[in-house]
Amino acid sequence: MTLEVTKYGNPVLRQKGARIERVTPEIKKLIADMFETMHANHGVGLAAQQVGHALQLTVIDVREATDRPSTLELKGEPADVDKFMPLVLINPEITPSGDAATSGEGCLSFPQIYGDISRPAFVDVKALNEKGKPIEFRAGGLLSRAVQHEVDHLNGIVFIDRMVAAKKRELKPELDELQAQTKATLEK
Repeated sequence: MTLEVTKYGNPVLRQKGARIERVTPEIKKLIADMFETMHANHGVGLAAQQVGHALQLTVIDVREATDRPSTLELKGEPADVDKFMPLVLINPEITPSGDAATSGEGCLSFPQIYGDISRPAFVDVKALNEKGKPIEFRAGGLLSRAVQHEVDHLNGIVFIDRMVAAKKRELKPELDELQAQTKATLEK
C-alpha cells in the first residue's frame, strides 16, 4: 500500500526513532509499504519518519539512479550494489569516513527543494536487515549519501539542517510556504 509522505513542518520529522526490538508482522508490512511508497515517488531512500512512524527503520534502493554511481564493500571486498538492493536498515549505526564530498540532494519530504550537501564520502554501516539479522557493509557514492541522509531522518535531522546558511536563506520562502501548507493540513 502506498503511504502518504510526511512533509516538512510535520513534527514527526523531528522525532528520533525508537529502536525496533523484534521484526513483527506489522514491521514487515510497514517495510513493504515503505518500499512501495518510495518507488511510487521515485526516491532512493525513505525513513519511517517520512511516513509518520518515529522508528529506527529505513529502506534504500539506488538501482534506478544510474547517473550517480554507488560502491559497496562486504568484509573489505568490492561487491555488486545491485545484488544488495533493495536494502532495509533497522537500528542502523554508522561511522562516516573519508574526505567530505559535496553533491546535490533532495528529499521526498521537501518536494522540489534541492541543495548541495557536504557529507563524508564513505560510511561503515551496522544494522539489522528485514529478517532481524545483522548486516555490515561499507558504502560509497550515492549509496553512502543515501544511508547518511536516511539515518539523519531517524535521528530527527532533515537535509536542510546540513545546508550552508546562504542556501538555506535563499530557500527560506519555499521552506516557509511548505511548512505553512503542512501545518494547515495537519490542523484540518
